[in-house]
Amino acid sequence: MIRSLQLVARAGKARIWKPPLTQGAHRTLHCSRCLAKSEGNLSLRSSSTETEAGGDDGRVSLNETYTEEEAETILNVLNYATEVELSRIKLMGGKKSSSIVQYRQENGPLLDLDNLLRVPHFQSKTAVKLFDSILNPVPNEQRKERKSEHKALSRLLKPGVPPEQLEATESIVSIVFGTQKIAWAHVDRKMTVLDWRENTWYRFMKGSYLSYVYLEDLSPLVSMIPKADIYVLEKRGIPIQNSNLFPVMLHLHMVEAMLYTLLNGQYALDGKHRVVSLGRVTVGKHFDLMVGESRTSGVEIVKKLLLEPAFQSKSLVRFLPELVLQYRSHFQISGQKRHEEMCDAVLQAIAFYDLLLPDSAPTLQK
Repeated sequence: MIRSLQLVARAGKARIWKPPLTQGAHRTLHCSRCLAKSEGNLSLRSSSTETEAGGDDGRVSLNETYTEEEAETILNVLNYATEVELSRIKLMGGKKSSSIVQYRQENGPLLDLDNLLRVPHFQSKTAVKLFDSILNPVPNEQRKERKSEHKALSRLLKPGVPPEQLEATESIVSIVFGTQKIAWAHVDRKMTVLDWRENTWYRFMKGSYLSYVYLEDLSPLVSMIPKADIYVLEKRGIPIQNSNLFPVMLHLHMVEAMLYTLLNGQYALDGKHRVVSLGRVTVGKHFDLMVGESRTSGVEIVKKLLLEPAFQSKSLVRFLPELVLQYRSHFQISGQKRHEEMCDAVLQAIAFYDLLLPDSAPTLQK
């Protein structure tokens, strides 16, 4: 049926089609008699538009990626499913389903797969994933199993992050801080460490410390942290029974709250959490660093990543060459400066991808 629409569209003249806004208007196109009447009203894409869809930038046309039968199946769903039905399809949450319905009402049905790129919120990469989801739907039982599994994993993060936001994550910044230092590692979905730094607190935990000083000390550091889809903070568990540790616990909570605020500036606009906390114990268990309820150091694991070629060849975690040259000497020198926070930041990033995005490159554990 969609094939017939395409043939009729190519035969007609390029005009603007303003169909009735009722859902039944599109379904009448099944009738050949109505199809003939609609011939003069169908909108044609000009040859220049086809060139754009095919991609002056060299992008392969979506129409060439799928067979005619597959394209027919996809277009039937996109053109005749209701907004509720569309929203149940994977990757069609949010505004995508309503955008397709609005596009159909204003421009008529999609005549080919490349037409989807004209709909707001759709790009080539998203369209391909959507088409594959339509052609290979996940059974309800398997979908429920995945949801329950993800629900269990999402409890590792506080606050929780929607599955679609996690799937869209291309890079994260893993941040670890203590009473003397703060460190971060910027790691992308390909498990490449793009940026890796640490800074020392010079005024923290020394005498009286006024609240506004947190802003003065943290703001310059936050401006140095790379942009990412999600920022992961280390969540330390300190026993409240030990009153001597109360100043430390209060300090860590203050720093954590400031980072949530300074790194999540768009929250007031879209309500999305881009800053989350991951338990230090969770990362320790992932790398078998726990001894009883205490976590041991992860420096040796990261040293192997940097210094031992054999270990690097087995691991899919990769440091940029300039980072290896910059920090190799730091970890070759034994002494009191063990760069615990830097190492913990890398391990936390690896654990995040391994636990919450297992489709990313797997990594070698201890």
